[in-house]
Amino acid sequence: MSGGARGLWWITLLTTLLVFIPLTVVLLHRLWSAAAKIQRYALEARRAVEGIVSNTADVAALGETVRAGSRMIDVAGGVAEKLDGVADVVEKRAGG
Repeated sequence: MSGGARGLWWITLLTTLLVFIPLTVVLLHRLWSAAAKIQRYALEARRAVEGIVSNTADVAALGETVRAGSRMIDVAGGVAEKLDGVADVVEKRAGG
């Protein structure tokens, strides 16, 4: 190998060792840090979603409450009609 080629080889080798390898390490560290942050954010989001699910689990029970209330209104209407009938009978017997 000639002296010029050997010099160029050493310059390229030193440039790689002093510039490109440290740059690669820095970029890989940044990538790892970003991935770790994403993982932490995903964990926080999962915890939040689990909280929302547990807090809204009783919403289905509200539907059953509304249905029961509707049935109670229907029954109350029937009771009101019967009480009106009883009131009419009592009023007639009382002489009114």
